[in-house]
Amino acid sequence: MAHSNHSTLDAIKTLKDEVQKSIIGQDYVVERLIFALLANGNILVEGLPGLAKTRAVKSIAKVLEAGLSRIQFTPDLLPSDITGTEVFYSDGGKEQFKFQPGPIFNNLILADEINRAPAKVQAALLEAMEERQVTVAGKTYKLPDLFMVLATQNPIEQEGTYPLPEAQMDRFLMHLYIDYPDEESEQKIIRLVRGEENKAKDKGMESVKITQEHIFKAREQLQDIHVSENIEKYIVDLISATRHPEKYSEDLKKWLEVGASPRGSLSLDKCARVHAWFNGCDHVTPDDIRAVINDALRHRLILSYEANAESISSNHVISEVVKLVAVP
Repeated sequence: MAHSNHSTLDAIKTLKDEVQKSIIGQDYVVERLIFALLANGNILVEGLPGLAKTRAVKSIAKVLEAGLSRIQFTPDLLPSDITGTEVFYSDGGKEQFKFQPGPIFNNLILADEINRAPAKVQAALLEAMEERQVTVAGKTYKLPDLFMVLATQNPIEQEGTYPLPEAQMDRFLMHLYIDYPDEESEQKIIRLVRGEENKAKDKGMESVKITQEHIFKAREQLQDIHVSENIEKYIVDLISATRHPEKYSEDLKKWLEVGASPRGSLSLDKCARVHAWFNGCDHVTPDDIRAVINDALRHRLILSYEANAESISSNHVISEVVKLVAVP
């Protein structure tokens, strides 16, 4: 790797270390958030409240000196509450409309409890994610180059929530599950927050900053990560196994209702390249693919009634696929 590649990788690793200092016991989540940022994708996180999802995004925004919007999704939210709206105002006797940008016009967007909002609002957010632009009253407004949505959804109180349609789930690059931290981490969390409260008293603490330029440089370097024809074939075979499970095993056939879309292959390719780059490698190996396949695919499979009845998870199905598909 060239020198500049190293300095960029070092900067991104520093970003990860800095964020991990303030988020204990969730190293995996922090790493995946940074992966999504590098891959220029969006991420859906599922986990119980209070597991530092907000904190993780805030911490990334702080180190990158990036803008952060937090949108709390509620049943009475309107699309314009997200995108912004045309405001009528008069200026020296001249009356005109002016666009007032909504919270979506920022670098990092925390979309909290996305499944609490009605479909129209979800669609407005997802259009912004997909098109990287917003259209209001016939005019189109571009979103910033550094733009990532981290949406959270709550697994527990499914009452009164609007589950995301499959086609919309498919637009997230990765879907993460967050679990409780272990007991040792929990103790560290108590100390960390207590320490921060003391620190707040003596303001002016120096903190490490990384420029957004490093993210853009890393994105350029990802283009140079080599993906051999064999690896491409491996990606295609894995995705194909989710669509034609009958070729592989009776169980897979029984568990899978609908396989992954072409977005699944693209996501695997992108995430595997980021994984290789992050580990200082210039080409993708089957291990890179296996490292990211669960997060890249778990929200893209529709499991059958039988699978649900037998409590078979997407993770389990993906592990089976990985076991059964030969590495070319």
